[in-house]
Amino acid sequence: MEGYRGFLGLLVSALLVGFLSVLFVLVWVLHYREGLGWDGGALEFNWHPVLAVTGFVFIQGIAIIVYRLPWTWKCSKFLMKSIHAGLNAVAAILIIISVVAVFDYHNVRSIPHMYSLHSWVGLTAIILYVLQLVLGFLIFLLPWAPPSLRAVVLPVHVYSGLLLFGTVIATVLMGITEKLFFVLKDPSYHSFPPEGVFTNTLGILIVVFGALIFWIVTRPQWKRPKEPGSILLQPSGGTDGLEGAIAISSDRSPDAADAELSSDGTARKRTLGLDDAGQRSTM
Repeated sequence: MEGYRGFLGLLVSALLVGFLSVLFVLVWVLHYREGLGWDGGALEFNWHPVLAVTGFVFIQGIAIIVYRLPWTWKCSKFLMKSIHAGLNAVAAILIIISVVAVFDYHNVRSIPHMYSLHSWVGLTAIILYVLQLVLGFLIFLLPWAPPSLRAVVLPVHVYSGLLLFGTVIATVLMGITEKLFFVLKDPSYHSFPPEGVFTNTLGILIVVFGALIFWIVTRPQWKRPKEPGSILLQPSGGTDGLEGAIAISSDRSPDAADAELSSDGTARKRTLGLDDAGQRSTM
């Protein structure tokens, strides 16, 4: 990997900032917001920020960069697809539970649903995220999708994934600010109370985590290399190596592909040896 030390430094930084984000949101609800529960009250609502930051921000961020980890490049592409899909599925489950907690809390308190910009953008992001997960599973993980369809969908899948991740971060920041305006009355939010400063720091950590994930995933030199036995497919069905093509692995196992490459190399060496012998015989 080119720039391995830089990659490792950014990866460690992203993991550290991500863990701190999860830790900060837990301290916020356990220390400042009286803890967690499932009784339709404020304690149930507190699950919403905890699960949103843990699942929709941290776990989704790890799922985005899982292909970039060089230690996994010897693993099969199918295994890495499964890990990528599994992490995203966990994130989807956690965010759905967090939304159930909010609706339950609103029902108990007779609070209207879906009136804020945070709720509009957030619910839209969740619906699109689940749709992205289902389509990704059907097209990229199951074997029946033709390679030409994968070539067409892949750029959209990558772009929409990054767009949703950025949207999620913006939505979480809106939710944090909205919550602080609701609960900080005496002292008020604008008087810099300890809870406000602490939670603003949580927001900064989330932004930094998102920035690190975006930087890691957009560096071309840290992209997972092609597997042996794969070919480049264009959306139009061609097989040349133009920009925008994707690598589609053959149905053979990696061992079979390696064996074929080895046999091809041996055949080439044998041919070259015969050619050299022929040239020496004619000299």
